[in-house]
Amino acid sequence: MSKTNLTRRGMLKTSAVAGSGLALPTIFTAQSAAAFTNEPTGSSVTLGFNVPQTGPYADEGADELRAYELAVEHLNGGGDGGMMNTFSSKALQGNGILGKKVEYVTGDTQTKSDAARASARSMIEKDGAVMITGGSSSGVAVAVQALCQEAGVIFMAGLTHSNDTTGKDKKANGFRHFFNSYMSGAALAPILGDNYGKDRRAYHLTADYNWGYTTEEAVRTSTEAMGWETVAAVKTPLTQTDFSSYIAPVLQSGADVLVLNHYGGNMVNSLTNAVQFGLRDKQVNGKNFEIIVPLYSRLMAKGAGANVKGIFGSTNWHWSLQDEGSKAFVQSFGTKYGFPPSQAAHTCYVQALLYADAVERAGSFNPCAVAEALEDFEFDGMGNGKTLYRAEDHQCFKDVLVVKGKENPTSEFDLLEIVEVTPTSQVTYDASIFGGELGSCNPGA
Repeated sequence: MSKTNLTRRGMLKTSAVAGSGLALPTIFTAQSAAAFTNEPTGSSVTLGFNVPQTGPYADEGADELRAYELAVEHLNGGGDGGMMNTFSSKALQGNGILGKKVEYVTGDTQTKSDAARASARSMIEKDGAVMITGGSSSGVAVAVQALCQEAGVIFMAGLTHSNDTTGKDKKANGFRHFFNSYMSGAALAPILGDNYGKDRRAYHLTADYNWGYTTEEAVRTSTEAMGWETVAAVKTPLTQTDFSSYIAPVLQSGADVLVLNHYGGNMVNSLTNAVQFGLRDKQVNGKNFEIIVPLYSRLMAKGAGANVKGIFGSTNWHWSLQDEGSKAFVQSFGTKYGFPPSQAAHTCYVQALLYADAVERAGSFNPCAVAEALEDFEFDGMGNGKTLYRAEDHQCFKDVLVVKGKENPTSEFDLLEIVEVTPTSQVTYDASIFGGELGSCNPGA
């Protein structure tokens, strides 16, 4: 039994004892000895889906919302059940969560931390959401995770790739299924060395927030360890749309590799500008100039079009995987929406099911019981092979995909090919390396 679990159990026991003989607040119910935030008392339970509906990551947010709506449909017994049929845990029965119909409210993070916190707070305080999930920015994820810790609800992170989310900013009420920057660097470096050699000179353009910083650090550390030199690392505003002024200096730097630590619309625009400047046609230091995109998605590849051909990157999941879970999800999503899901859609769908399953296994919506059910939970059948939700930092560990842009795509969706499935052992690290304290679960009220 982990120390955090002991703390939780002790805390819950104390709460129950403290409440005995006293006038109980209205949030207590007859069947609950300990109160917690937004305990469902009726026939339904409300989840909060907080995604970027506007801003540079809006495409990702739209796909996340599609996935959440599909998950709710499946949890309530509609559709074909999707990955509920392949999930190694069989706790979910298609009758909601603990027999309560799943309902949801949505918010727009705008890819801004303040806006994301405001929408999450509204969903918790006004709509009674018992769990918040979503986001396509690590800055947003860290901010909302902290809010959920304070409010006493579970936060199931959506698309967030910074080490910080389950590193220095980890929280006991927060959980991440998506992989992180460290894992991208560890998976990419051997492939880059094999294809481009070990004597390269790299120039980094980096989105100016915590995801950009940790991704740059991860790629720099892993590539410098095999002999690459980092010529320069330049920060770019998240709101930037034209990167021409940032691309021009690359040509004078002596670099022969450009690393774009950008995501979503930022990556589409910066890669487009780089190609317009002719970088992919140049030779520098006697080598063909190369571009790398550490974190890829199908939506980004679609936006960048032919510019992605041959460019390496990493992804958390891809719709072309042939395991039973991936095929089931792609079938469900494609039938409902007419196109394959993105990795953002996949991680959000999985997070919704994992939360519901944990509630079922715990027999309670109490966030501390749910957290205990998720910690060190091992599962399969969700599209990434065998996966562990590590107790020490609430990070999922699973295989990582290295991909590159297809030279001859067969459709607008068939833009990336899987180059390597990097085993979990190669991307696993000690939970202490990024600092931070997980702390104790907060049940809220």
